[in-house]
Amino acid sequence: MANPAETHDVLVVGGGPVGLTLALALVQSARGIRVGLVDRRPLSVPRDNRASAIAAGVRRVFEALGVWPQMVAEAQPITAMRITDSGLGDLSRPLFLSFEGDVAPGEAFAHMVPNRVMGQVLLDAAGPKIEVIAPAEITAWDSNAHAARLTLADGRVLAAPLVVAADGAQSALRQMAGIGVVEHDYRQIGLVTTIGHELAHEGVAYEHFRPAGPFASLPLPGNRSSLVWTEAAADAPRFLAMDKAQLALEIEAVMGSSLGAVSVEEDLAGFPLRMRLARDFVAPRLALVGDAAHVVHPIAGQGLNLGLKDVAALAEVVIDTIRLGLDPGADDTLARYQSWRRLDTSAMAMVTDGMNRLFSNDAAPVRALRDFGLGLVDRAGPLKAAMIRTAAGVSGNGPRLLSGLPI
Repeated sequence: MANPAETHDVLVVGGGPVGLTLALALVQSARGIRVGLVDRRPLSVPRDNRASAIAAGVRRVFEALGVWPQMVAEAQPITAMRITDSGLGDLSRPLFLSFEGDVAPGEAFAHMVPNRVMGQVLLDAAGPKIEVIAPAEITAWDSNAHAARLTLADGRVLAAPLVVAADGAQSALRQMAGIGVVEHDYRQIGLVTTIGHELAHEGVAYEHFRPAGPFASLPLPGNRSSLVWTEAAADAPRFLAMDKAQLALEIEAVMGSSLGAVSVEEDLAGFPLRMRLARDFVAPRLALVGDAAHVVHPIAGQGLNLGLKDVAALAEVVIDTIRLGLDPGADDTLARYQSWRRLDTSAMAMVTDGMNRLFSNDAAPVRALRDFGLGLVDRAGPLKAAMIRTAAGVSGNGPRLLSGLPI
């Protein structure tokens, strides 16, 4: 005899920041809603020394959910950005584009938030209000006219009108639902570490465009910065094999004198870079969010921000539906979510893909053209301001959470 299903109103699969934020948004916005959060690992604060760039619009999501004060205590505002372009043999790195100031008075266009802090704050806020089902391995997914069902390896069955896949780029739920992806391998490796440096960053982020790809330093509290840079897959092993002293010299050579002498605080990590877009963001009684729906090039630092925009849109659609006494997993509900998010994510994927192709190129005519274009943008105040607001996620008519408003 089959085990009876344990029922919920919504099941969220994946306990990262995207899944936790969605669970928190749902339980805070609908009294009595039963949300289950499923993860294949025990739910805990990540052992992660990295930090994430949180754009202003996404920061407003955290403000609306009441968790930003706990995050901002250990966050670093990004108050300016300097963009340079240089070839392999260049001795200088001329500045072609800079962004200064706030998206609104007193509102930085982004903050660097340590991943550990973000995870702890979200877990503390959401954990007591949801049912955590972890560690749990999902072996099957199916749906019918009334509910979706998850079968676990221990034989338990979970059911809900709506299941949300927030289980990452290799989403098992996306694959079980038969949703295909459009994918492109950049043949590049993203390299990540944290450095200490001699000079104060003063809240400035630097992005050096080099033939292999962008090299970004993002300010952290104190005289520290997070580095994220791109290398060709064939060249990355050389950097990964370096000791910290060698690596520090390489980093200083790229950065010039912008931050003075540097020290490498943690081992360099590398991950392959791909663009991956789900062909559909929804299936019957299933919605994809975050990396399960889209993975874009990190050149603009939009990966996590896109996932949290998904959360803002899906939470609003689901809560509006529940308040009307309707089915949160119905086809028309999910279609509204998909139409809200697919254009934005597809556009960002194309923008980041185009930027990577344009700037990962040392051909002299291409460099001359792009540097001329950067210079024009730098001198066009209204255009530059519009670009800042778009990157910060505060332009256009978006979900209420992106305006800092409760659902």
